[in-house]
Amino acid sequence: MQVLVKQGESVSRGQVLAVLEAMKTGLRITAPADGVVAHIGCAAGDSVEEGTEIVTLAAPD
Repeated sequence: MQVLVKQGESVSRGQVLAVLEAMKTGLRITAPADGVVAHIGCAAGDSVEEGTEIVTLAAPD
């Protein structure tokens, strides 16, 4: 797991937020909409399971 954003950062739709490594393949997780990173639920190197909240976005101001 590699998180590419920080809490409080503004992001744009389609921006890569994190990269999940699975079976030596990097899966990019992108922002579904413009927003602000409200919470990061994991850290670099963490193992994550299905349903794990990785990044939470809030509506932009």
